[in-house]
Amino acid sequence: MEVSMKNEKNTNNSTAHFRKDIGLFGGISLVAGMVIGSGIYYLGTTVLERSGMSMGLALLCWIVGGIVSILGGLCFAELGASMPVAGGQTVYLSRAYHPLLGFINGFNLFCINGSGSTAALAIASVAFLDGVMHLSSLTSKLLAILLIAAFTLINLVGVKKASYLQNFTMVFRLLPIVLIIVFGFAMGDVTPDLSLRHAFDDHSGITGAISLVAFATFASLWAFEGWTNMNSVAEELRNPKKNLPLSIIISLGTITIIYTIFNLAIYKVLPMDTISAMMAKGDLYLGSEVAVRLMGNVGYSLVLAGMIVGVLGTLNGGILVFPRTYYAMAKDGYFPKSFAKLNSKGVPANAIIASSVVACILVCLRDLDALVNLVIFFQAALNMLTVIGVLICRKKYPDIERPYKVLGGIPIIMITAALFAILLINQLITDPLNSLIGLVIPVIAVPVYFFFKKRNGGQDYSADNLE
Repeated sequence: MEVSMKNEKNTNNSTAHFRKDIGLFGGISLVAGMVIGSGIYYLGTTVLERSGMSMGLALLCWIVGGIVSILGGLCFAELGASMPVAGGQTVYLSRAYHPLLGFINGFNLFCINGSGSTAALAIASVAFLDGVMHLSSLTSKLLAILLIAAFTLINLVGVKKASYLQNFTMVFRLLPIVLIIVFGFAMGDVTPDLSLRHAFDDHSGITGAISLVAFATFASLWAFEGWTNMNSVAEELRNPKKNLPLSIIISLGTITIIYTIFNLAIYKVLPMDTISAMMAKGDLYLGSEVAVRLMGNVGYSLVLAGMIVGVLGTLNGGILVFPRTYYAMAKDGYFPKSFAKLNSKGVPANAIIASSVVACILVCLRDLDALVNLVIFFQAALNMLTVIGVLICRKKYPDIERPYKVLGGIPIIMITAALFAILLINQLITDPLNSLIGLVIPVIAVPVYFFFKKRNGGQDYSADNLE
């Protein structure tokens, strides 16, 4: 597909083109904005608990989670650089395997994973205020809906303004994390036990050790979730064949380092008995306690502000990137045709509005976090299939230009797929109920796929229609 920088006058023309308004820093900010949210503040307790309360093993699992994400990012970068179009993972799965698999991924995003993430982030933003203002349930939900509406309007104005907002939130959200790291290492007087001597006492043998590491690492992956979404806006990147892989590699590498030393800084301030007591009370935000101890109420306020900005930045990023997938699906004939139309600002307005409406509906539902958690297993499975899809696309479309190829070649691709497989199998064994319930989405998606294919005439893919 040829991408034009012109502003199309016909707002109802589905052949209008995206504007290339996102540069390298904007790309890095977008990945960081989609990844660094509230998860860094509360998932540390989950990873620690799954690691058998071994600080050393917990840090190792954060590193492993980062490595898995970076390796996955390298594979996604090859696909994105060779096919720099809107839609990202949905398009890759469609072209590597079959449009049905791509549709299942997009349908999952629209119904639960994407819209549900947007809803959960809006709720989380309001939840931070609830601790200060004691809001009622109805008021909290109304404020969450207003937040979604506000960021929807920002994204309807154009990707450039949304990208500017993403750049601002990325810089601001790093402030409390950096403060905790600096003050933690400078003033922390606890010597954490980082040895692995007793980490595997209850998990003997290689199989037991791998299972324990995989179980804890799987929890950390949720804190890295979001890196796949950069490919969804590849069509709006300046020089995507260079900036897409750079954005993914630089951002994920930096985030892995930040996550690891952030948790280490916490361990240097809070002794294990304090952490255990907080977890027993359900207080999972260890960073807030560190801020209070080292910087008083001012520090706590900074951390709280950073957490809110971080979540809002992730919320903005989701509203920006998810509708690009629905646009690509509609353009190929697998979603409502109106989703393939761009407005005068060069954004898929109908897809953005529909996605936000679904998110607002999900805000009104109870147990939203549990609902989102049901699809984590299936999303990880799709990530694994996308990684394998790199090899399939190389064989299926040998003549398309590949300005970037996975560093390390086929061995790295196979290792990445194997790591995802190990994590998935272990998760299926340790949490079979939620893993299997997550498969409800693809079952529902199949008849919906055939409905749109018959109605709109979805296209198949060959080497001749990749761009």
